[in-house]
Amino acid sequence: MPTLSDYPKIAAGKVRELYAIDDDHLLLVASDRISAYDFVLDTPIPDKGRILTAMSVFWFELLGDLVPNHLVAYDDERIPADVRGKALIVRRLSMLPVEAVARGYLAGSGTTDYQRTGAVCGVALPSGLVEGSRLPEPIFTPATKAALGEHDENVDFAAVEAEIGSELAHRVRELTLAIYGRAADHALAKGVILADTKLEFGLLDGEIVLGDEVLTPDSSRYWPTETYAPGKAQPSFDKQYVRDWMTSPASGWVRASELPPPPLPETVVDSTRARYVQAYEQVTGRKFADWIG
Repeated sequence: MPTLSDYPKIAAGKVRELYAIDDDHLLLVASDRISAYDFVLDTPIPDKGRILTAMSVFWFELLGDLVPNHLVAYDDERIPADVRGKALIVRRLSMLPVEAVARGYLAGSGTTDYQRTGAVCGVALPSGLVEGSRLPEPIFTPATKAALGEHDENVDFAAVEAEIGSELAHRVRELTLAIYGRAADHALAKGVILADTKLEFGLLDGEIVLGDEVLTPDSSRYWPTETYAPGKAQPSFDKQYVRDWMTSPASGWVRASELPPPPLPETVVDSTRARYVQAYEQVTGRKFADWIG
């Protein structure tokens, strides 16, 4: 069985690392690192990489009839033992330089845009919406991909057309909204609101292919339906718990200082892991203990 050192590392992000297997295939490894406010924190979240990988596999399977994806295998002899369960063998894609974001609810940077302009990424919205409001219909709100440590920048659809061409831009928007619609319906049936999600697409032989991670708590906002109440920030299954601790007096960290945040206390680590596990189990209907690795 190969070891990770047998594969050349070709890229590394805040959470994931890419290794070359051969000319057509890559090894995509999800680490236990967690990022917040553009910092990669020193404290890992145990099992986070395995949870993200398991959840992506679930969604790739559920969405397979809507769009091709880059997944080749998740339990394969080419995957080194030390990353088994948190690594995927995927096809090499020519990735599009666009973050494909779909929103069904107002939250995060969408709220900021709306309060300033009455629109999100150039999409006009009705007046009177508040943090957490459900939108009249899901909207496509793309962003440019930023370098590591920098912010993605929300852009309008015209900017996407200018970047990748009108035909491809329309297809990306269509697929993004179709994926969001199916995923949101599935999640709602499980007692979870999918507020928004970020997708990435690439090209393979001229065909659009869904890549990267899909509909994980790192790339999506998941809210429990039983606590949903517009007009405030919603309890979340994602890393918002970490963000809340970082900006609380208990952490002693001042975001405006630009100094690295302190290590996470054990209680925050344990609670964050529990939220990731709950998100996986509630959305997929599967037990995390049954996942490989």
